[in-house]
Amino acid sequence: MKVELKDKERIDDLQRNGYQIIQNPEKFCFGMDAVLLTGFAHAREKDILLDLGTGTGIIPLLMEAKYHCSHLTGLEIQEESADMARRSVALNDLQDRIDIVTGDIKEADRIFQAASFDCITCNPPYMIGQHGLTNPEEPKAIARHEVLCTLEDVVSRTAKLLKPGGHFYMVHRPFRLAEIMTILVKYKLEPKRMQLVYPYIDKEPNMVLIEAVRGGRSRMTVEKPLIVYQAPGVYMPEIYDIYGY
Repeated sequence: MKVELKDKERIDDLQRNGYQIIQNPEKFCFGMDAVLLTGFAHAREKDILLDLGTGTGIIPLLMEAKYHCSHLTGLEIQEESADMARRSVALNDLQDRIDIVTGDIKEADRIFQAASFDCITCNPPYMIGQHGLTNPEEPKAIARHEVLCTLEDVVSRTAKLLKPGGHFYMVHRPFRLAEIMTILVKYKLEPKRMQLVYPYIDKEPNMVLIEAVRGGRSRMTVEKPLIVYQAPGVYMPEIYDIYGY
């Protein structure tokens, strides 16, 4: 379907099923963290999926391309991003499979029915408080800092919306790992799988991918590290696989 592009917007190829996405580089573009999350996550064709804080819809688009879920929903508080996501859904003729809802993660348990999703994904804001913020209302600031929601907001709403035995997938920063595990267990989302992401083999990890199960038993698998670059500008083979190149 042909869609209207607004000022400063562009169309990018997602390298999956011929899907494309509308982005505005001056506002916010999806990053590697969202792509790696979809590479780490799993879903089934019968699953109903929710992506919290979907931004411009990258995760529902990639999850649909990979797993052809029964239905996918993206929740996004910023109307401008939600509008871009809706137009990207229309651009790929996926209106019957993906819904984009404008709303607040803190209100998610009022927007959606309890225990109604098989799978929930989230690439939440990583940074705590106002450190380094010049304009807290800027779209990039809202996406990266806990301006409008906290980690506990994300986890507590996820616990209400997941079906028993449902899976939660999140990408975050390793420096908050102890807090992440504590909050997940508090809301009975049992951590089941974890993978650390390293920019280079000799650097510290800068991302962590986590899978938790609502009401799962206490046992977690730590997967082998994921290394992003073998040399500046050259991805490791696993990264090319995730991107679909």
